[in-house]
Amino acid sequence: MKKHNFSAGPCILPQEVFKEASQAILDFNNSGLSILEISHRSADFVSVMEEARSLALELLGLKDKGYKALFLQGGASMQFLMTAYNLLEKKAAYLNTGTWSSKAIKEAKLFGNVDEVASSKDKNFNYIPKSYAIPSDADYFHCTSNNTIFGTQMKEFPATNIPMVCDMSSDIFSREIDFSKFDLIYAGAQKNMGPAGTTLVVVKEEILGKASREIPSMMDYSVHIGKDSMFNTPAVYAVYVSLLTLRWIKAKGGIKAMEEHNNKKAELIYNEIDRNPLFTGFAAKEDRSAMNATFNLVDESHKETFDKMWKEAGVNGLNGHRSVGGYRASMYNALSLESVQVVVDLMKELENKV
Repeated sequence: MKKHNFSAGPCILPQEVFKEASQAILDFNNSGLSILEISHRSADFVSVMEEARSLALELLGLKDKGYKALFLQGGASMQFLMTAYNLLEKKAAYLNTGTWSSKAIKEAKLFGNVDEVASSKDKNFNYIPKSYAIPSDADYFHCTSNNTIFGTQMKEFPATNIPMVCDMSSDIFSREIDFSKFDLIYAGAQKNMGPAGTTLVVVKEEILGKASREIPSMMDYSVHIGKDSMFNTPAVYAVYVSLLTLRWIKAKGGIKAMEEHNNKKAELIYNEIDRNPLFTGFAAKEDRSAMNATFNLVDESHKETFDKMWKEAGVNGLNGHRSVGGYRASMYNALSLESVQVVVDLMKELENKV
C-alpha cells in the first residue's frame, strides 16, 4: 500500500532523490566507496558542497548579491543562538508567532535586550500579528516565516531599515519571495530540503563583524564563510541529499513551480475544512500556512473512527502537535496532490458515515 506522508519533519522527500541517494551509499560517483565513508576533503565531496551552496543562492535569487550560503549543524535551534551571538550588540527586535520564535527569543536574551514587538500568544498563536512597530535602533529584526505547529504563515514581511533575520525552516524553497529583503535566513533541512542533520544559513556578509564580543570559532559565521562551510567535518550525507533535492527543485521549474503546486494542495484541503461541518480550522484564515494545515473535529466523539480510517488508508503523520491537538497535514514540496486528495476524500467519507 502506498504511504501518504504528512509528517511535519523529518518529512517526505522526492522518490527520485531517495533512489539516487541510496545508490550513493553503495557507490558514490563510481568511486567504489560509499558517500558515508569518503573524506569530506576529497574532491568528490568538495564539489558537492560547492554546488549545494551555489545552487541554494541561485534558487533564492541571491547569487552575486553579497550573500554566502553555509551548511552548518545544530539545527535551527543552534541558529537561535548563533544569530544573537553574531549580531546582537545592545538590543534586538523579535516577532513572537509561536514555539520556535519563543525559543529564539529565550536564546537572544543571553546576549542583550529583546524587544518583543508583537505576539500572538494571547490566542495560542493562531494568527500573525499585524501593524507593529520595529524600533530603528535595534541591531536586527527577527521573524519566523512559517509556524509548523500552529499552521500560520507570514504572507507579507515588514519594511525596515535594520537587518532582517528570518527562520524559514518549514517553508524555504516553497514560495516566491524577494529574498533580498533579508540579511540572514536560516532553515533546518528536514522540511523542504533534505534529511535532518544540516541547516542552511544564507547571510549577507556586510552585516557581520560588528558585534564587539569575542565569538567562539564554531559560532562565528565569518569563520565558516572563510572555510567555505568546511571549518569542521560537515554532515556529508545530509548535505549531499540536500543537493539532490535542490537539483530536483530546479529541474521541476524552481521555486515558482513549487509555489504553484503547493497552492493547489493548500486550496484543496482548506476548501474541505471550510465546507465540511465535521471539521474546523485552527489558524486564522488570512494567515493559513500552505505548508501545514491545522484543523480539528467539531465533535471529538468522531476521533476514533476518523483515526482508524486514515491509518488504514496508508496516511502517516496526520496527528496534530500536542499544544494544538486535532490534526496537522504537512504538505511540503515533495507531497503529491494525490495524497492530499486521499485525506480530503476521507473527510468526506466521515461526513457521510455520521
